[in-house]
Amino acid sequence: MPQESYPIEVYPSSPSSSLRESAILSIRNSLRPGQQQMADWHSGPLAVSAVPGAGKSTGMAATAAIAIAHQYQRSNSSRSSERRQLVVVTFTRSAVANIKAKIRKYLRDDLSLPQTGFVVHTLHGLALNIASRHPNLSGLQLDNVILITPTQSHRFIRTAVEQWIASHPGHYFRLLEGMQFDGEETERLRRQSVLRTEVLPDLATTVIHEAKSSGILPEDLRRLSEQTIDNYEILTVAAGLYEQYQNLMRSRDFIDYDDMILAALRVLENPSARRIEQNQVFAVFEDEAQDSSPLQTKLLQILATDPNNPDQPNLIRVGDPNQAINSTFTPADPIYFREFCEDCNHKNRLATMDQAGRSTKIIIDAANFVLQWVNSAYQPTPHTPPTPHTPPTSPSPFRPQTIRLVDPGDPQADANPQPVGRGLELYTPRDIHHTVQLLSQRVIQLFTQEPNSFSAAILVRENRQGRWLAEALTPVCKEHQITLYDVGERDRHSHVPQEILALLQFCDRPHSSDYLKAALEVFVERQLIPTQDLNAPASVPEEFLYPGPLSPPQPEPVQKAARLCRSLLRARMELPLYQLISFLALALNYDQAELATADKLAERVNLQIAGHASMTNMLGILSEIVNSERFEPVETEDLEARYTRRGQLTIITMHKAKGLDWDYVFIPFLHENLIPGRFWVPPQRQFLGDFTLSEVARAQIRAALHNQSSLPDVTQAWEQAKYLKTAEEYRLLYVAITRAKRLLWMSAAQKAPFTWSKPENLQASAPCPVFPALKRQFPESVM
Repeated sequence: MPQESYPIEVYPSSPSSSLRESAILSIRNSLRPGQQQMADWHSGPLAVSAVPGAGKSTGMAATAAIAIAHQYQRSNSSRSSERRQLVVVTFTRSAVANIKAKIRKYLRDDLSLPQTGFVVHTLHGLALNIASRHPNLSGLQLDNVILITPTQSHRFIRTAVEQWIASHPGHYFRLLEGMQFDGEETERLRRQSVLRTEVLPDLATTVIHEAKSSGILPEDLRRLSEQTIDNYEILTVAAGLYEQYQNLMRSRDFIDYDDMILAALRVLENPSARRIEQNQVFAVFEDEAQDSSPLQTKLLQILATDPNNPDQPNLIRVGDPNQAINSTFTPADPIYFREFCEDCNHKNRLATMDQAGRSTKIIIDAANFVLQWVNSAYQPTPHTPPTPHTPPTSPSPFRPQTIRLVDPGDPQADANPQPVGRGLELYTPRDIHHTVQLLSQRVIQLFTQEPNSFSAAILVRENRQGRWLAEALTPVCKEHQITLYDVGERDRHSHVPQEILALLQFCDRPHSSDYLKAALEVFVERQLIPTQDLNAPASVPEEFLYPGPLSPPQPEPVQKAARLCRSLLRARMELPLYQLISFLALALNYDQAELATADKLAERVNLQIAGHASMTNMLGILSEIVNSERFEPVETEDLEARYTRRGQLTIITMHKAKGLDWDYVFIPFLHENLIPGRFWVPPQRQFLGDFTLSEVARAQIRAALHNQSSLPDVTQAWEQAKYLKTAEEYRLLYVAITRAKRLLWMSAAQKAPFTWSKPENLQASAPCPVFPALKRQFPESVM
């Protein structure tokens, strides 16, 4: 369908106005065709579907500057003293700073206009801004409320679970029985631990995120539960947990991020307040629109609506549904942006930014091949009945959209650069140690040829891979004077207070099953004890810590865990209170930076309890630090700049790499058990069945939001959840591939760990299914 080109409106007034029109035309002509479609916008809705590296932020900044210039002209020609502003919304605080700087540069350098007439917010920042201006309507008294991020471990979630268990013994006993139960006491205690510390907190966290961000109340969930039949009444249980959580939040004057959006929408439901807010805004531009939830989209649409012309919101939404990589653990769902694109397409208001200058041609070819291969492999054809792996309601993993090279003479410097080596290099090492050897050789070769003139990164699927790689590469990098930056190391430092708190709570109450399990989880995460089912020892703390002569023999992993726990209890009795945090930091084998963080924490805690030193006061201070989420390292520079420094080898997860790029990108460990991975039920939860309650609830809620005629049953919901995870994992790989500019190095070792918590246990590992297909498609790249 041909794209509509919006004419630039000209407002004749003065010579300076003519000069400004010339400057506007100059900005427009400096853009690529897809960006020009966006720059030609003047009113109404517009969807912009952009490929990776297409220059979304540059196009949006140019469009914003042009729109602001036109708004100045309108105000001057009408001689109005009122000037509306443009609202730009993006996903992260770093993106806010980036796009704000670009818009200001266009206004200052190209248009000679004041650097005003616009604001840039994150979605939640915008919502909070609206809610705070109308506290009586929003219900948010910001002086009296505290913001939290609900997680499975948050005390409100845990308290809500305990309160729900106490008030719903029938439902709880049904879960305890599971598929079958012989009444054995040890098994009953183990199942109680699993339900209270894993299953129910996980269900509560998932449902609260999904339902709240979509405007679904607990009573709505109960009505939905009437449309499904399952032994556990999953949505009814979820509604009860959600209700308990909400009651706790209200009683303690806490809010979460979804409450901000809901508060802003309450303001906009009032006709007078809505008109006041809308009259301050002439348009809304949204970046990363694929990551928005339904309520966030509703907020932007209301704000973008001109009260004098309510049928056409002045809204530009820019995004890439193929870079939606958060939908299996946040309420974001790419289906909503896809629907917006299709709706705009029917109205001839869809712009496509499909030219990208970031990568060399062979890397673009590889990304396009992955998209096409996955769509053909994981989506049933119209003439083929859907398989269990592809439920009929599931869209294709990718929106069909091919990345194209830029045109000759593109304004981007070094657009579609020449490849380094073959541009795409595919390896099949013997094992993960051989992987490190091959990767090291290539890194040394590259850094020797062009020191400090390029950027390089290793992208991993999970943090444990990054930690293992950092340890393996550190000696090599030191020998060859290569700067190695492990992004995950800094993230681990932010967990120091939480880990210390978990161990101190255990020391204070070692008979508590919850505190014992939390301490053991820290030991497993730090790889101090082997991975094991922690619910069995946690259900009988005294027998685990001090087994009697009649107790059954403990396996070696359990004995190791018990010895470690007993050493902590001895330290609690023998050391003065002010030395405990430092001792625990040493017991956790913290590295130098982590020890420094622990020392900073100990100094702060000891200062605050000075004169009133007690374990109770220490735990209170630590709990406040952890729950308020205010103990963060001080950042002295932009993190993204730190990740992409020239002359540095960065180790970073694929998720964190989104929005960044490097000259050389290495993607090792491409194995099927990680990408696309598989939904599996941990052995300790299998008494409930071959599914997880949280994912079934998520799939059923999304089915309701997508207006499906009937909700999927447990089996269908579980299959749909598995398919959605597969789709997202392939989108994550697509994001990783498109981070590379000049060289993309990929490998799938023949032997790898089944789980990276035990990297020493190697076994034959199947490659990610798309990897052999890439080798067949690009045989010249096989090394």
